[in-house]
Amino acid sequence: MKILLTGVTGYIAQRLLPVLLENGHEVVCCVRDSSRLNIKKYATSKISVIEADFLNEESLQHIPNDIDVAYYLIHSMSTQSGDFESMEEICATNFRNRIDQTNAKQVIYLSGISNAEELSKHLSSRKNVESILSGSKFALTTLKAGIIVGSGSASFEIIRDLVEKLPFMIAPRWLKTKSQPIAIRNVVEFLVGVMGKTETHNNSYDIGGPDILSYKEMLLRFAKVRKLQRRIVIVPVMTTKISSYWLYFVTATSFALAKNLVNSMKVEVVCKPNNLASLLGITLIDYDTSIKLAFDKIEQNQVLSSWKDAQTSNIFSTGLSKFIEVPVNGCFKDIRSLKLADSDVALKRIWSIGGKTGWYYGTWLWEIRGFLDQIAGGVGMRRGRKSDMEINTGDALDFWRVLIADKEAKRLLLYAEMKLPGEAWLEFKIEKNNILTQTATFRPLGLLGRLYWYSVLPFHGLIFKGMIHKIAEIKT
Repeated sequence: MKILLTGVTGYIAQRLLPVLLENGHEVVCCVRDSSRLNIKKYATSKISVIEADFLNEESLQHIPNDIDVAYYLIHSMSTQSGDFESMEEICATNFRNRIDQTNAKQVIYLSGISNAEELSKHLSSRKNVESILSGSKFALTTLKAGIIVGSGSASFEIIRDLVEKLPFMIAPRWLKTKSQPIAIRNVVEFLVGVMGKTETHNNSYDIGGPDILSYKEMLLRFAKVRKLQRRIVIVPVMTTKISSYWLYFVTATSFALAKNLVNSMKVEVVCKPNNLASLLGITLIDYDTSIKLAFDKIEQNQVLSSWKDAQTSNIFSTGLSKFIEVPVNGCFKDIRSLKLADSDVALKRIWSIGGKTGWYYGTWLWEIRGFLDQIAGGVGMRRGRKSDMEINTGDALDFWRVLIADKEAKRLLLYAEMKLPGEAWLEFKIEKNNILTQTATFRPLGLLGRLYWYSVLPFHGLIFKGMIHKIAEIKT
């Protein structure tokens, strides 16, 4: 079948895409910025990319008419600006109108469980999207999930941060709320399984694992699997705002996402019974096994996608390509070059920079800068990196965004997503004559930007010199 896949750079779609290709389907990947998706890693001709912004109806004309099935995997809950409910409504309406003009017989939509009488804004918005997509020419199959457990998922990484960082937790009342977590493997099996199944047309199904647990139980079970002793005390005085700040400072989430998550966590997300798993022959994975499977992937450096890659400033709204051309005029630059003894070793170090590896020199200074950024409402250094060894265009890398990761050309270009009075780029490039050039570029915004550059100049002199020498393995 010919399939339209939306939200391709998101957590779920990146897990679903290789499975669809392995099953022999032709997949049309719908992205706002084609530079964010590297299709070269898929050894097949059955994948293509089109650029489309579902907030812009005109851009959807690139969607081919001869598609058979479309996956709707778009959401805006982590947006840093604008009203995500309005954005989701516009996207869903534009999607529905365009898909109605195609040959698509089925749309598969992944939503959230919404069985409570009072819903959070996030779950209300998800329910509204389902209403918009219903009653069209195509048949709609809706799958509703709660907590998704898998390496790189938002729920998994937030729980991991809390458990691994805090031996003792004073937690809000919403930790008593019941949920029915589901393994990412099961989610993908359901998404693939309902495709082309006429029995599922115009039907909605809650999908969850075999365990119904409170958030407190999930944290403690996670700790037990990881062989950690943890204690949790629930207090009734934590407001939504305090809880959101608590999540924001302890975990890698943004404040906007933390606030939406806290509101959603007050709502019980337990599945209404259905026979979908038996209909599709799916064996549900329990919570403890889901955690173990996730860590298997982490330990093998095989994390395919991470929710952290979606945390950004407004860079994706305008497209990565608009930032790739590093400006020359009106900029401050710190350019350093060194002759390399072994370019392969240096390239390996460049490709391992950030995250657990650190920044090779003065990492504690980078961490202080990240903490200050977090205090100011920025992303800070909490995002780390998805893989210890691989980098792809569009990945989050601490408080940077990867614009270019071209191993053949031996070039890595990063764009700063920290709070700055201007814009900043950091580039590493190894020339053919084994010369490593490291360039930091800052385009200041007004007088404040210029004052900022001169105030950090002494630190740059120390950090950038030490960093390039460490990468080149030359003693300072």
